[in-house]
Amino acid sequence: MTKTKTEKPAEPQTMEELLALDSEKVKGLRKRQIVDGIVKEITSRSIYIDVGAKTDGVVLGKEFEKQKDFVKNLKVGDKVKAYVGSIENDNGQILLSLRQAASNFAWEKYEGLLKSKETISVKGREVNRGGLIVDAPFGLQGFVPSSQIGSVWQGRLDQLANRIITVRVIEINREQNRLVFSEKQVSDAEKIAKTAEVIGRLKMGDVFEAEIAQVAPFGIFVKVKTDDKEEIEGLIHISEVSWQKVEDLNSLYKPKQKVQAKIINLEGGRVQFSIKQLLTDPWEEMEKKYPADSRLEGKVMKLTSFGALVQIEPGIEGLIHISKIPPEFSINEGDKIDVYIESIDKKSRRISLGLVLSQKPIGYK
Repeated sequence: MTKTKTEKPAEPQTMEELLALDSEKVKGLRKRQIVDGIVKEITSRSIYIDVGAKTDGVVLGKEFEKQKDFVKNLKVGDKVKAYVGSIENDNGQILLSLRQAASNFAWEKYEGLLKSKETISVKGREVNRGGLIVDAPFGLQGFVPSSQIGSVWQGRLDQLANRIITVRVIEINREQNRLVFSEKQVSDAEKIAKTAEVIGRLKMGDVFEAEIAQVAPFGIFVKVKTDDKEEIEGLIHISEVSWQKVEDLNSLYKPKQKVQAKIINLEGGRVQFSIKQLLTDPWEEMEKKYPADSRLEGKVMKLTSFGALVQIEPGIEGLIHISKIPPEFSINEGDKIDVYIESIDKKSRRISLGLVLSQKPIGYK
């Protein structure tokens, strides 16, 4: 029987054929592909990973340095997901990156710290308007809001840049890349615990003489002394200052000014006060004060697409619906006009007004 001679594979004749052959050597790996691998060896400057190719993939150089915190937690035999940076470098190596795996590991680590309430050290990077940006372990950046800086550093936030501080994780959102810390919960832990104990003895509705500590655009921070001489801080939101609409708190209140304040919320370890709830609600007597068809003079405060808002007394406004304003009737903001009460809805705090006209226009509803 005649033996058939086995033909040898043809040698690559073109660059395309050569590249195709090289591609087969790495079992179809592609650049930017995510692959599963097993850690084979870890050195002080690189990590070798079996990705099922002819040669092991390697993480080295800048990619290794960036993921050092993650690599410290790896051991030979661990399974990891790696990103293919290059199929073959000048030394014939498959270059890998562990950025995605390191990122997942980091977020899982911080989610664990959030649950356990353990502390961690971070380094101040830069101060901005809202607080301190920090470099956190495992390659993430975080943020410490000004409100979460302890009493020791209040007013000296700029000194925390490049400083190592101990913090606690208080908020995480992977999708928004948001990692928020509290320095205050660590440095002022004893004070916070004591305050929580004092707050636990307070009751809803308690009334105090409060001293204003700070006036902010959104409210007033106050200090009060309890019956046992303990001092606590709380907030009076701008909506709880007056039954009337308040535009500028600084025009009404100053630091160290004394006000009467009532506790309206004790949830979340914070105390919220109200000034207006100690005052008479003007809406309680509104129906008696302004019976239906009462006539009075009002001031046009704002014109909208649906009508005119008219002030009938400080803080109390009613609406003249656009359908009640004749086309030939000219109204401008600031005008004083004669109106009458159509209806008052005390529950919804709404007043419907009508224009007092010398004669009823055709089509007036």
